[in-house]
Amino acid sequence: MLDLYWGCLSVGIIFAVVSLIFGDMLSDIFDGIFDAISFDSADFIHPMVIVGGITVFGGCGILLSQYTSLTPSLVALFSLFNAFIISAVVHFAYVRPMKNSENSIGFSVQDLVGRIGEVVIPVPENGCGEVLIRIGAGNTNQIAASLDGKVLSMGTRIVVAEVKDHVLYVFPYEE
Repeated sequence: MLDLYWGCLSVGIIFAVVSLIFGDMLSDIFDGIFDAISFDSADFIHPMVIVGGITVFGGCGILLSQYTSLTPSLVALFSLFNAFIISAVVHFAYVRPMKNSENSIGFSVQDLVGRIGEVVIPVPENGCGEVLIRIGAGNTNQIAASLDGKVLSMGTRIVVAEVKDHVLYVFPYEE
């Protein structure tokens, strides 16, 4: 049984070293290989969770075998329990938050249609001003013109109606 524990610990250490050294290269090589299979609902099937559990199983098995007088079946049971607990901690404390944080801050100017913003530089009748629109976790300032040709003073809340040639055509927002 000790050989199994040493094997599990070795696999985990080798995986960690290979991931550390060749992680980006392997990610590029295997990018898209599992796109046909959706793991969105089963994100606990993440290599870090599975290999982490195998490594903890091996490490706990070795330590409990060497430094306690537990029977081999109790050592295996405690090792499995510890592997499950540590895998759950890794999943909920690291994998899920990292998956949820993978958001892009990039946007297309076309994404601004329908958004509410505020005039920061007044928009004259037949000219351009500037509006501030909240997008994602930040704000963006964009060139804007009045859709109906009316003057929009500073501080006026607006709605983006359309985008032409990277100019937002806006009208006053009425609540």
